[in-house]
Amino acid sequence: MNEGLTQLQPYPFERLSRLFAKVAPNPAYAPIALTIGEPQHAPPEFAATALIDKLDSLGRYPPTVGSEDLRCAIATWLSHRFQLQGVDPSSQVLPVNGTREALFAIAQVIVGSGQPGAVISPNPFYQIYEGAALLAGTTPKFIPATEESHFIPNYSALEEQDWIDCELLYLCTPGNPSGATIPIETLQNLIRLADQYNFVIASDECYSEIYRTGSTPPSGLLQAAAGMGRHGFERCLVFHSLSKRSNLPGLRSGFVAGDAEIIERFRRYRTYHGCAMPIHHQAVSIAAWSDEDHVAANRRRYSEKFDRVVPLLEPHLEVLMPEAGFYLWPRTPQDDETFATALMEKCNVAVLPGSYLGRSVNGLNPGSNRVRMALVAEVDRCVEAAQRVAHFLQQG
Repeated sequence: MNEGLTQLQPYPFERLSRLFAKVAPNPAYAPIALTIGEPQHAPPEFAATALIDKLDSLGRYPPTVGSEDLRCAIATWLSHRFQLQGVDPSSQVLPVNGTREALFAIAQVIVGSGQPGAVISPNPFYQIYEGAALLAGTTPKFIPATEESHFIPNYSALEEQDWIDCELLYLCTPGNPSGATIPIETLQNLIRLADQYNFVIASDECYSEIYRTGSTPPSGLLQAAAGMGRHGFERCLVFHSLSKRSNLPGLRSGFVAGDAEIIERFRRYRTYHGCAMPIHHQAVSIAAWSDEDHVAANRRRYSEKFDRVVPLLEPHLEVLMPEAGFYLWPRTPQDDETFATALMEKCNVAVLPGSYLGRSVNGLNPGSNRVRMALVAEVDRCVEAAQRVAHFLQQG
Protein backbone atom coordinates (compact mmCIF):
# COMPACT_ATOMS: atom_id res chain seq x y z
CA MET A 1 0.00 0.00 0.00
CA ASN A 2 1.27 3.49 -0.84
CA GLU A 3 2.20 5.03 2.52
CA GLY A 4 1.34 8.47 1.19
CA LEU A 5 -2.35 7.55 1.38
CA THR A 6 -2.17 7.53 5.18
CA GLN A 7 -0.89 11.12 5.16
CA LEU A 8 -3.64 12.57 2.99
CA GLN A 9 -5.85 14.96 4.92
CA PRO A 10 -9.60 15.24 4.35
CA TYR A 11 -10.45 17.43 1.38
CA PRO A 12 -11.71 20.91 2.41
CA PHE A 13 -15.27 20.14 1.38
CA GLU A 14 -15.28 16.96 3.45
CA ARG A 15 -14.32 19.05 6.47
CA LEU A 16 -16.96 21.62 5.58
CA SER A 17 -19.67 18.95 5.41
CA ARG A 18 -18.71 17.76 8.88
CA LEU A 19 -18.71 21.32 10.21
CA PHE A 20 -22.15 22.12 8.80
CA ALA A 21 -23.65 18.76 9.77
CA LYS A 22 -24.27 20.19 13.23
CA VAL A 23 -25.79 23.43 11.97
CA ALA A 24 -29.48 24.17 11.42
CA PRO A 25 -29.59 26.91 8.74
CA ASN A 26 -32.08 29.73 9.09
CA PRO A 27 -35.18 28.47 7.18
CA ALA A 28 -36.24 32.06 6.43
CA TYR A 29 -33.55 32.21 3.73
CA ALA A 30 -32.96 30.13 0.64
CA PRO A 31 -29.45 28.62 0.71
CA ILE A 32 -26.61 30.39 -1.10
CA ALA A 33 -23.31 28.53 -1.49
CA LEU A 34 -20.12 30.56 -1.93
CA THR A 35 -17.91 27.56 -1.25
CA ILE A 36 -16.87 25.55 -4.28
CA GLY A 37 -15.18 27.22 -7.25
CA GLU A 38 -17.50 25.71 -9.84
CA PRO A 39 -18.57 28.27 -12.46
CA GLN A 40 -22.34 28.69 -12.69
CA HIS A 41 -22.41 30.81 -15.85
CA ALA A 42 -23.87 29.04 -18.88
CA PRO A 43 -21.35 27.36 -21.20
CA PRO A 44 -20.91 28.98 -24.63
CA GLU A 45 -23.66 27.98 -27.04
CA PHE A 46 -21.25 26.47 -29.55
CA ALA A 47 -20.08 23.86 -27.00
CA ALA A 48 -23.14 21.63 -27.25
CA THR A 49 -23.16 21.83 -31.06
CA ALA A 50 -19.50 20.88 -31.32
CA LEU A 51 -20.04 18.00 -28.91
CA ILE A 52 -23.05 16.58 -30.74
CA ASP A 53 -21.39 16.89 -34.12
CA LYS A 54 -18.60 14.56 -32.96
CA LEU A 55 -20.62 11.87 -31.18
CA ASP A 56 -19.76 9.43 -33.96
CA SER A 57 -16.25 9.41 -32.48
CA LEU A 58 -17.49 7.37 -29.50
CA GLY A 59 -16.47 4.26 -31.38
CA ARG A 60 -12.78 5.21 -31.53
CA TYR A 61 -9.97 5.34 -28.98
CA PRO A 62 -8.50 8.85 -28.69
CA PRO A 63 -4.72 9.28 -29.05
CA THR A 64 -2.81 10.30 -25.92
CA VAL A 65 -1.32 13.35 -27.66
CA GLY A 66 -4.70 14.62 -28.83
CA SER A 67 -5.47 15.68 -32.38
CA GLU A 68 -3.17 17.94 -34.36
CA ASP A 69 -6.04 20.43 -34.72
CA LEU A 70 -6.43 20.69 -30.94
CA ARG A 71 -2.70 21.09 -30.30
CA CYS A 72 -2.53 23.78 -32.99
CA ALA A 73 -5.51 25.63 -31.50
CA ILE A 74 -3.84 25.57 -28.07
CA ALA A 75 -0.46 26.68 -29.45
CA THR A 76 -2.09 29.54 -31.34
CA TRP A 77 -4.00 30.68 -28.25
CA LEU A 78 -0.88 30.51 -26.05
CA SER A 79 1.24 32.45 -28.52
CA HIS A 80 -1.36 35.19 -28.92
CA ARG A 81 -2.34 35.46 -25.25
CA PHE A 82 1.20 35.56 -23.82
CA GLN A 83 3.00 37.29 -26.71
CA LEU A 84 5.18 34.28 -27.51
CA GLN A 85 7.19 33.99 -30.73
CA GLY A 86 5.69 30.58 -31.24
CA VAL A 87 4.80 27.31 -29.53
CA ASP A 88 5.48 24.00 -31.26
CA PRO A 89 2.18 22.07 -31.19
CA SER A 90 3.94 18.80 -31.91
CA SER A 91 6.38 18.89 -28.99
CA GLN A 92 5.50 21.66 -26.51
CA VAL A 93 1.76 21.04 -25.98
CA LEU A 94 -0.12 18.11 -24.47
CA PRO A 95 -3.93 18.08 -23.97
CA VAL A 96 -5.07 16.77 -20.57
CA ASN A 97 -8.35 16.01 -18.84
CA GLY A 98 -8.40 19.20 -16.77
CA THR A 99 -5.62 20.78 -14.75
CA ARG A 100 -6.42 18.78 -11.62
CA GLU A 101 -5.46 15.48 -13.22
CA ALA A 102 -2.34 16.93 -14.82
CA LEU A 103 -1.10 18.85 -11.77
CA PHE A 104 -1.29 15.64 -9.79
CA ALA A 105 0.29 13.44 -12.44
CA ILE A 106 3.24 15.70 -13.18
CA ALA A 107 4.65 15.11 -9.69
CA GLN A 108 4.64 11.37 -10.37
CA VAL A 109 6.82 12.05 -13.42
CA ILE A 110 9.24 14.59 -11.91
CA VAL A 111 9.72 13.58 -8.29
CA GLY A 112 12.17 10.93 -7.14
CA SER A 113 10.79 8.89 -4.25
CA GLY A 114 12.06 9.57 -0.73
CA GLN A 115 13.27 13.16 -1.18
CA PRO A 116 12.13 15.18 1.88
CA GLY A 117 11.01 18.68 1.04
CA ALA A 118 11.38 18.02 -2.68
CA VAL A 119 8.04 19.66 -3.63
CA ILE A 120 7.49 23.30 -2.75
CA SER A 121 4.08 24.94 -2.98
CA PRO A 122 2.25 28.04 -1.77
CA ASN A 123 0.31 28.10 1.49
CA PRO A 124 -2.74 28.37 1.31
CA PHE A 125 -2.87 26.09 -1.70
CA TYR A 126 -4.88 23.87 -4.03
CA GLN A 127 -4.98 20.53 -2.20
CA ILE A 128 -3.80 18.60 -5.26
CA TYR A 129 -0.26 19.97 -4.79
CA GLU A 130 0.03 18.35 -1.36
CA GLY A 131 -1.57 15.07 -2.42
CA ALA A 132 0.66 14.83 -5.47
CA ALA A 133 3.77 15.25 -3.34
CA LEU A 134 2.73 12.71 -0.72
CA LEU A 135 1.71 10.07 -3.25
CA ALA A 136 4.97 10.61 -5.14
CA GLY A 137 6.72 9.53 -1.95
CA THR A 138 8.01 12.88 -0.76
CA THR A 139 7.18 15.58 1.78
CA PRO A 140 5.71 18.90 0.63
CA LYS A 141 7.20 22.16 1.86
CA PHE A 142 4.84 25.11 2.15
CA ILE A 143 5.70 28.77 1.62
CA PRO A 144 3.30 31.21 3.32
CA ALA A 145 1.43 33.67 1.11
CA THR A 146 0.21 36.33 3.52
CA GLU A 147 -1.04 39.88 3.30
CA GLU A 148 2.43 41.10 4.30
CA SER A 149 3.83 39.60 1.06
CA HIS A 150 0.78 40.76 -0.96
CA PHE A 151 -0.45 37.15 -0.92
CA ILE A 152 2.49 36.01 -3.04
CA PRO A 153 4.63 33.25 -1.46
CA ASN A 154 7.62 34.69 0.34
CA TYR A 155 10.34 32.80 -1.52
CA SER A 156 13.05 34.79 0.24
CA ALA A 157 12.21 32.84 3.40
CA LEU A 158 13.60 29.67 1.84
CA GLU A 159 17.10 28.55 2.76
CA GLU A 160 19.60 27.27 0.25
CA GLN A 161 19.06 23.67 1.37
CA ASP A 162 15.39 24.02 0.47
CA TRP A 163 16.33 24.93 -3.09
CA ILE A 164 18.89 22.11 -3.21
CA ASP A 165 16.21 19.61 -2.16
CA CYS A 166 13.59 21.00 -4.53
CA GLU A 167 12.64 18.90 -7.54
CA LEU A 168 9.28 20.50 -8.30
CA LEU A 169 7.98 24.00 -7.53
CA TYR A 170 4.23 24.56 -7.79
CA LEU A 171 3.06 28.08 -8.56
CA CYS A 172 -0.53 29.31 -8.64
CA THR A 173 -0.95 32.58 -10.52
CA PRO A 174 -3.49 34.10 -10.28
CA GLY A 175 -3.64 32.62 -6.83
CA ASN A 176 -6.31 30.48 -5.24
CA PRO A 177 -7.75 31.83 -2.96
CA SER A 178 -6.32 35.36 -3.00
CA GLY A 179 -6.36 36.20 -6.71
CA ALA A 180 -2.85 37.66 -6.43
CA THR A 181 -0.73 37.51 -9.59
CA ILE A 182 3.00 36.85 -9.49
CA PRO A 183 4.97 39.65 -11.20
CA ILE A 184 6.92 38.67 -14.29
CA GLU A 185 10.19 39.71 -12.60
CA THR A 186 9.53 37.22 -9.78
CA LEU A 187 8.74 34.49 -12.29
CA GLN A 188 12.02 35.18 -14.08
CA ASN A 189 13.96 35.03 -10.83
CA LEU A 190 12.37 31.65 -10.07
CA ILE A 191 13.45 30.42 -13.52
CA ARG A 192 17.03 31.43 -12.69
CA LEU A 193 16.78 29.51 -9.42
CA ALA A 194 15.44 26.49 -11.32
CA ASP A 195 18.55 26.61 -13.51
CA GLN A 196 20.83 27.00 -10.52
CA TYR A 197 19.29 24.22 -8.42
CA ASN A 198 17.96 21.89 -11.13
CA PHE A 199 14.21 21.79 -10.48
CA VAL A 200 11.04 22.07 -12.59
CA ILE A 201 8.42 24.82 -12.24
CA ALA A 202 4.75 23.84 -12.65
CA SER A 203 2.63 26.97 -12.95
CA ASP A 204 -1.10 26.52 -12.36
CA GLU A 205 -2.63 29.34 -14.43
CA CYS A 206 -6.24 28.17 -14.66
CA TYR A 207 -7.60 31.55 -13.44
CA SER A 208 -5.51 33.59 -15.87
CA GLU A 209 -8.46 34.70 -18.02
CA ILE A 210 -10.66 35.95 -15.18
CA TYR A 211 -9.26 39.38 -14.48
CA ARG A 212 -10.99 42.70 -13.97
CA THR A 213 -12.34 44.32 -17.14
CA GLY A 214 -9.93 46.99 -18.38
CA SER A 215 -6.96 45.75 -16.36
CA THR A 216 -3.75 44.23 -17.71
CA PRO A 217 -3.96 40.46 -18.26
CA PRO A 218 -1.87 38.48 -15.76
CA SER A 219 1.59 37.40 -16.88
CA GLY A 220 2.40 33.73 -17.35
CA LEU A 221 5.46 31.57 -16.79
CA LEU A 222 6.10 30.94 -20.50
CA GLN A 223 5.81 34.67 -21.11
CA ALA A 224 8.44 35.23 -18.44
CA ALA A 225 10.72 32.61 -20.01
CA ALA A 226 10.32 34.09 -23.49
CA GLY A 227 11.22 37.51 -22.08
CA MET A 228 14.55 35.98 -21.05
CA GLY A 229 15.11 34.62 -24.57
CA ARG A 230 14.20 31.08 -23.49
CA HIS A 231 11.84 30.07 -26.28
CA GLY A 232 12.39 26.39 -25.47
CA PHE A 233 10.82 27.10 -22.03
CA GLU A 234 13.42 24.91 -20.31
CA ARG A 235 12.29 23.70 -16.85
CA CYS A 236 8.94 25.49 -17.29
CA LEU A 237 5.46 23.99 -17.53
CA VAL A 238 2.12 25.81 -17.53
CA PHE A 239 -1.31 24.30 -16.88
CA HIS A 240 -4.49 25.83 -18.33
CA SER A 241 -8.11 24.75 -18.33
CA LEU A 242 -11.45 25.50 -19.97
CA SER A 243 -13.30 25.03 -16.67
CA LYS A 244 -13.06 28.64 -15.49
CA ARG A 245 -12.20 30.40 -18.76
CA SER A 246 -15.12 28.95 -20.70
CA ASN A 247 -17.52 27.76 -17.96
CA LEU A 248 -16.94 24.12 -18.95
CA PRO A 249 -15.97 22.34 -15.70
CA GLY A 250 -17.84 19.19 -16.74
CA LEU A 251 -15.81 18.88 -19.93
CA ARG A 252 -12.59 18.20 -17.98
CA SER A 253 -10.42 19.76 -20.65
CA GLY A 254 -7.09 21.53 -20.33
CA PHE A 255 -3.49 21.33 -21.41
CA VAL A 256 0.09 21.41 -20.22
CA ALA A 257 2.70 23.26 -22.28
CA GLY A 258 6.37 24.15 -22.07
CA ASP A 259 9.68 22.27 -22.02
CA ALA A 260 9.51 19.71 -24.86
CA GLU A 261 11.71 17.16 -23.09
CA ILE A 262 9.46 17.12 -20.01
CA ILE A 263 6.34 17.09 -22.19
CA GLU A 264 7.65 13.97 -23.93
CA ARG A 265 8.24 12.22 -20.59
CA PHE A 266 4.77 13.24 -19.46
CA ARG A 267 3.29 11.90 -22.71
CA ARG A 268 4.96 8.54 -22.10
CA TYR A 269 3.60 8.46 -18.53
CA ARG A 270 0.10 9.29 -19.74
CA THR A 271 0.25 6.57 -22.40
CA TYR A 272 0.55 4.01 -19.61
CA HIS A 273 -1.84 5.91 -17.36
CA GLY A 274 -4.58 5.66 -20.01
CA CYS A 275 -6.16 9.10 -19.68
CA ALA A 276 -6.46 10.47 -23.21
CA MET A 277 -9.07 13.17 -23.89
CA PRO A 278 -12.19 11.84 -25.70
CA ILE A 279 -12.42 12.98 -29.32
CA HIS A 280 -15.77 14.72 -28.86
CA HIS A 281 -14.30 16.67 -25.93
CA GLN A 282 -11.43 17.66 -28.18
CA ALA A 283 -13.90 19.09 -30.71
CA VAL A 284 -15.45 21.35 -28.07
CA SER A 285 -11.99 22.33 -26.85
CA ILE A 286 -10.86 23.40 -30.34
CA ALA A 287 -13.91 25.66 -30.61
CA ALA A 288 -13.38 27.10 -27.11
CA TRP A 289 -9.66 27.87 -27.48
CA SER A 290 -10.40 29.50 -30.83
CA ASP A 291 -13.00 31.97 -29.52
CA GLU A 292 -12.39 34.98 -27.27
CA ASP A 293 -15.81 36.65 -27.39
CA HIS A 294 -17.35 34.33 -24.81
CA VAL A 295 -14.29 34.77 -22.56
CA ALA A 296 -14.57 38.57 -22.64
CA ALA A 297 -18.28 38.33 -21.83
CA ASN A 298 -17.46 36.01 -18.94
CA ARG A 299 -14.93 38.52 -17.56
CA ARG A 300 -17.50 41.31 -17.72
CA ARG A 301 -19.95 39.28 -15.66
CA TYR A 302 -17.38 38.55 -12.97
CA SER A 303 -16.26 42.19 -12.92
CA GLU A 304 -19.86 43.29 -12.39
CA LYS A 305 -20.17 40.94 -9.43
CA PHE A 306 -17.03 42.25 -7.76
CA ASP A 307 -18.03 45.85 -8.44
CA ARG A 308 -21.36 45.29 -6.72
CA VAL A 309 -20.37 42.89 -3.93
CA VAL A 310 -17.16 44.43 -2.58
CA PRO A 311 -18.71 47.85 -1.72
CA LEU A 312 -21.45 46.06 0.24
CA LEU A 313 -18.89 44.18 2.33
CA GLU A 314 -16.17 46.83 2.77
CA PRO A 315 -17.91 48.78 5.56
CA HIS A 316 -18.22 45.61 7.65
CA LEU A 317 -15.41 43.26 6.64
CA GLU A 318 -11.71 43.61 5.86
CA VAL A 319 -11.81 42.66 2.19
CA LEU A 320 -9.68 43.55 -0.83
CA MET A 321 -10.60 43.60 -4.50
CA PRO A 322 -8.62 40.69 -6.03
CA GLU A 323 -6.42 41.17 -9.08
CA ALA A 324 -7.92 38.13 -10.78
CA GLY A 325 -9.90 34.94 -10.20
CA PHE A 326 -13.42 34.77 -8.81
CA TYR A 327 -12.78 34.52 -5.06
CA LEU A 328 -12.88 37.00 -2.20
CA TRP A 329 -10.45 36.32 0.64
CA PRO A 330 -11.64 38.51 3.55
CA ARG A 331 -10.33 38.54 7.08
CA THR A 332 -12.96 37.49 9.62
CA PRO A 333 -13.70 39.23 12.95
CA GLN A 334 -13.47 35.86 14.73
CA ASP A 335 -11.93 32.49 13.93
CA ASP A 336 -12.92 31.27 10.50
CA GLU A 337 -14.80 28.11 11.55
CA THR A 338 -16.90 30.04 14.09
CA PHE A 339 -17.64 32.74 11.51
CA ALA A 340 -18.63 30.22 8.83
CA THR A 341 -20.85 28.28 11.23
CA ALA A 342 -22.64 31.39 12.51
CA LEU A 343 -23.14 32.73 9.00
CA MET A 344 -24.71 29.45 7.89
CA GLU A 345 -26.89 29.24 10.98
CA LYS A 346 -28.21 32.80 10.84
CA CYS A 347 -28.15 33.64 7.12
CA ASN A 348 -28.00 30.30 5.24
CA VAL A 349 -24.89 31.48 3.39
CA ALA A 350 -22.06 28.95 3.07
CA VAL A 351 -18.43 30.06 2.91
CA LEU A 352 -15.24 28.01 3.20
CA PRO A 353 -13.04 28.48 6.30
CA GLY A 354 -9.63 29.64 5.13
CA SER A 355 -7.75 27.37 7.51
CA TYR A 356 -9.04 24.39 5.50
CA LEU A 357 -6.97 25.62 2.54
CA GLY A 358 -3.71 25.98 4.48
CA ARG A 359 -1.37 24.08 6.75
CA SER A 360 0.21 25.18 9.99
CA VAL A 361 3.93 25.83 9.60
CA ASN A 362 5.88 27.06 12.62
CA GLY A 363 2.57 27.56 14.41
CA LEU A 364 1.04 29.71 11.63
CA ASN A 365 -1.74 28.72 9.26
CA PRO A 366 -1.96 31.64 6.79
CA GLY A 367 -5.58 30.73 6.03
CA SER A 368 -6.71 31.15 9.62
CA ASN A 369 -9.18 33.95 10.36
CA ARG A 370 -10.09 34.23 6.69
CA VAL A 371 -12.82 32.71 4.54
CA ARG A 372 -13.01 32.05 0.84
CA MET A 373 -16.08 33.34 -0.97
CA ALA A 374 -16.57 32.06 -4.52
CA LEU A 375 -18.58 34.55 -6.58
CA VAL A 376 -19.64 31.94 -9.11
CA ALA A 377 -23.43 32.26 -8.88
CA GLU A 378 -25.41 34.77 -10.92
CA VAL A 379 -24.92 38.39 -9.93
CA ASP A 380 -28.23 38.78 -8.08
CA ARG A 381 -27.49 35.79 -5.87
CA CYS A 382 -24.00 37.08 -5.09
CA VAL A 383 -25.39 40.50 -4.21
CA GLU A 384 -28.03 38.92 -1.98
CA ALA A 385 -25.36 36.86 -0.24
CA ALA A 386 -23.29 40.01 0.36
CA GLN A 387 -26.33 41.80 1.78
CA ARG A 388 -26.96 38.93 4.18
CA VAL A 389 -23.30 38.93 5.27
CA ALA A 390 -23.38 42.70 5.82
CA HIS A 391 -26.58 42.41 7.88
CA PHE A 392 -25.07 39.55 9.89
CA LEU A 393 -22.03 41.64 10.73
CA GLN A 394 -24.12 44.67 11.59
CA GLN A 395 -26.06 42.59 14.09
CA GLY A 396 -22.82 41.57 15.76
